[in-house]
Amino acid sequence: MNTLLTRPLRSALALLALLATMLLAGTALAQGKLEKIKVASAALKGNLEGDSAERDVFVYLPPGYDKNDGKRYPVIYFLHGYGVGAQVYVERVLALPGSADKAMADGKQAAILVLPDAFSKYGGSMYSNSATVGDWETFIGKELVSYVDSHYRTLAKRESRGLSGHSMGGYGTMRIGMVHPEMFGALYAMSACCLLNTAPTQQAVEQQLERMKAPPQPNEPVFAKAMLAQAAAWAPNPQNPPDFFDFPFVNGEAQPLVQGKWTANSPLINVDQHVPALKQYKAIAIDVGDKDNLNITNKQLEVALTRLGVAHSFELYEGDHGNRIGQRFVDKLLPFFAANLSAK
Repeated sequence: MNTLLTRPLRSALALLALLATMLLAGTALAQGKLEKIKVASAALKGNLEGDSAERDVFVYLPPGYDKNDGKRYPVIYFLHGYGVGAQVYVERVLALPGSADKAMADGKQAAILVLPDAFSKYGGSMYSNSATVGDWETFIGKELVSYVDSHYRTLAKRESRGLSGHSMGGYGTMRIGMVHPEMFGALYAMSACCLLNTAPTQQAVEQQLERMKAPPQPNEPVFAKAMLAQAAAWAPNPQNPPDFFDFPFVNGEAQPLVQGKWTANSPLINVDQHVPALKQYKAIAIDVGDKDNLNITNKQLEVALTRLGVAHSFELYEGDHGNRIGQRFVDKLLPFFAANLSAK
């Protein structure tokens, strides 16, 4: 190839390189902002576990938030799962802020994301209401919403707020969603746990009591304290120090009232009493992996909502309890709220 032919080619390549650089620069500018703040809660103050009533909260502000002082945004609240804090979901599970940046740059509706930390003495609050763990229903459903609306440019109305979560957070989504329909306009529960709860067996209680006698283990399994977290959330007893909760068996004898408290905190049991609340939502979505052990109870929730005439969507996808949560957050959850939350 002679010089006369290579010069135009080189010029064209240089122009393409310049355009690529400009495009990359433009993409780099379309970035959101991730903040870590603390929110004080009156509803959690004085909880008998001694957990802080000043909670860490991660807030994602979408691309353009800092440039347009007049624009207001819908808000998506996301509740994390048991055994870890919100930071693990932010960094590892959902890969924020990059995943949200990409989703919103692809043309999906821009929104503020809020992820409160519900890690507790025993690994998770269950987003429940008890003297032992505090009133998480009020903190999430009212106090946190009020704080976010007063500190960020939100669209401060239920039609522009979504509540969502994974595993324990999916349970919290259904639990809080059933009691606070005046605060949220759409729900998305991912692989919700604890939809039908049975009190631990005598053997399980005795094994847990033995573990409590032993020194803390550095490599203790994540779910080793799950029974304690559930007891603190669902069977509180302010008159039973030092743990301030009851077990369903005491000295080998069954405690029917305590056992019933596990069952009473099952969305599958009490969903029938919350039909008017659930029918207020514009949209409700439930999903679960086909290899997730929780798929049976999630299917049962889908059947219950159908029986009760509550509009919803349900998806059984190929996956287990956690292997596709980040992907589905981008591909399913964010588009769901983009379609069902008001941006005006």
